[in-house]
Amino acid sequence: MNFTMEKKLSKIIIFTFIIIMSSMIFAISYFYVYNTYDDFEIEMDKFVQEYYLNKKKTLKKDVNTVIDILNYNIVKSDLNDDELKMDAVRLLNNITFEENKSNYFFAYEIKNMNGGDDFAKLVVNPNRPDLVGQLISTNYKDTDGKKFREIFLRDIRQKGESFTEYAYNKPNSKDANYKLSYFKYYERFNWVIAVGIYTDDIENEIEVKREILKERVKKQVVQNIILFLMFLSIAILISIAISQKIDDIMKNYEDKVRTNANELENLNQSLEKKVKEEIEKNREKEQLLVQKSKFIALGEMISNIAHQWRQPLSELSSILMFIKFKYSIDALDKETMDKKSKEADRVLEYMSHTIDDFRNFFMPKKEKEEFYLLDAVKIVMNIISSALANYNIKIEIQIDENIKITTYLNEYKQVLLNIFSNAKDILIEKNIQNPQIKIHALEDENYVVLYIEDNGGGVLVEPKGKIFEPYFTTKEDSNGTGIGLYMSKIIVEKNMKGRLRVKNTKDGAQFAIYIPKIV
Repeated sequence: MNFTMEKKLSKIIIFTFIIIMSSMIFAISYFYVYNTYDDFEIEMDKFVQEYYLNKKKTLKKDVNTVIDILNYNIVKSDLNDDELKMDAVRLLNNITFEENKSNYFFAYEIKNMNGGDDFAKLVVNPNRPDLVGQLISTNYKDTDGKKFREIFLRDIRQKGESFTEYAYNKPNSKDANYKLSYFKYYERFNWVIAVGIYTDDIENEIEVKREILKERVKKQVVQNIILFLMFLSIAILISIAISQKIDDIMKNYEDKVRTNANELENLNQSLEKKVKEEIEKNREKEQLLVQKSKFIALGEMISNIAHQWRQPLSELSSILMFIKFKYSIDALDKETMDKKSKEADRVLEYMSHTIDDFRNFFMPKKEKEEFYLLDAVKIVMNIISSALANYNIKIEIQIDENIKITTYLNEYKQVLLNIFSNAKDILIEKNIQNPQIKIHALEDENYVVLYIEDNGGGVLVEPKGKIFEPYFTTKEDSNGTGIGLYMSKIIVEKNMKGRLRVKNTKDGAQFAIYIPKIV
């Protein structure tokens, strides 16, 4: 026996395992890094949106705080409006923000709410003191050509407030930077009070946050990759240990296989002989079963003969008694004797014909023959007709008289007799009211199918195919042998290459015998 492949098995396993694990670790690492950075960008986008939203809330809160202070001063002081406005200007000019921030308040006194060249006077703007006190226009454009004053004034008219982004010079700088401002209309002074923040300040804060998060993600990625590599190294060491163990197992296996190989070879030599012996035993058992089936069928046939002959024997006895009576009173003339002789001959001919039917039924025929299906059914029905009539079992036959089949006639009749007898027995056993057996046939391109249906309540065992097993019977008091349907299935499926099936209908059981047209 060649063990080359077995000896290489451990190496194949270790190399395969290392390749698979390495591929998995690298794939996991790649997708982990890719997904981590992808998630990082998603989180950053979410952070930026939330950060801008928070800045807007802060700007709005700052303006509302100033307005609350102005309202408080109005309520608590006795100053007139001009004095209140001067206090408001001082307040807005002196509010300070965080260190290194370019935030500041500014305010417009509205002259024309619909806009225009002189729509307002700038009253506060620490970044542009040169414009304070001057009239300003909504037609002014920033470096991007955007009329931002016209935009925020339109929002003021519609909803009293506005968030507007535009380009404007940053304090202590000659360069224009983008700025996000919040404008709100203060009706008491007819002012628009605003505060803004330059977006580069926001971007700087975001970039600081980005660097912190990026460093954190990078550290996490490195840690996980190190863990992956450690796991791979441990897995490789474990696989090497397993490989060595497999080598030991394979060596023991090789020794055992070599030891058992000779025993197996000896066993194989005797196995064929044992199989042949078992097949022969099974064949003998099957033959005994077939013979037993024939004896059982013969017993049923003798019972049917008794049923068939009971009436003609009674009729023949009546004829003889009539002749004897006529003779005893010396009134037996030639005409009466001839008439009664003919009646007796008719009865004897019927009895002789019955004997021929039964004898032909069991006559062995090894060749297939073509016959009319209806004739075969009628022959079997004639055999059990007396038994059926005694129990008022109605027979309904619907078979086209032109349907022919080619198979073993006597075996086919034996199958029919078994199924008819089972149907009769179940109807009698269950004492069915209005018992009946329906017989009809169909044919297609491949099969001629004979259906036999009773109204005895159907097959109650599951699975239904169990009724075809040898020695299985549902008849009470051991009246059944359990061989008839088993032999019928053997005859149809093995000898005739057909099929025997059973199913339940609404009234009882329906057997279907499929006989192939071409075998």
